[in-house]
Amino acid sequence: MARRDCYRSSTRIKSLLPRLARSKEARPFHGDYQDRGSLNKGIAIYPGSFDPPTNGHLDLIERGSKIFEELVVAILRNSEKSPMFSVAERLEMLRELTAGLSNVRIDTFDGLMVEYAKSIQATCVLRGIRAISDYEYELQMALMNRKIEPTLETVFMMPADKYSYVSSRLVREVAQVGGPVKGLVPEVVEQRLREKVEPAYKLGEPQLVEVPRKRKRKA
Repeated sequence: MARRDCYRSSTRIKSLLPRLARSKEARPFHGDYQDRGSLNKGIAIYPGSFDPPTNGHLDLIERGSKIFEELVVAILRNSEKSPMFSVAERLEMLRELTAGLSNVRIDTFDGLMVEYAKSIQATCVLRGIRAISDYEYELQMALMNRKIEPTLETVFMMPADKYSYVSSRLVREVAQVGGPVKGLVPEVVEQRLREKVEPAYKLGEPQLVEVPRKRKRKA
């Protein structure tokens, strides 16, 4: 009896599949139906300070470029902070790092991120989350952005496991005391960091002073 009921249920489901497919074509869910993995036809922004750009940033940029039709990496100009790299230096590095991504462009902004998003007609904000502490902060920001501009969506992405602990602040702190940052940042950024911090680091090292020997007087 149980087998017969299962067979009837299976037959019933199979008969409904063509009808279900037709209904999906006739009544698309939330706008035009899109296959999974297709590009979102809109502009997304990935805001941040990127001081310096890390492998974690680059990971999110590359993956985000596969999701959105256009991704704008937006560098925040913050006059209240003293960055390690100037905005111009960060622009140059990010443009070099994303040269192979045709739908990614680099820009700068100041003031409210929501106003900048509206000015370039962006419909989505891409943000990376490394830990629970990140989520609490990012959730507050996302809700505030939605309050200011209800049409602006936020997409959270987890970084690759090997970059889950990497942050610009951590990279700066390690580099400033002469520590290795290989594998944390792209090679071009590693070279720029070395040029930026090594002179200052070497200046702070104790210098050996050679004391001339006194010549013995002849008797």
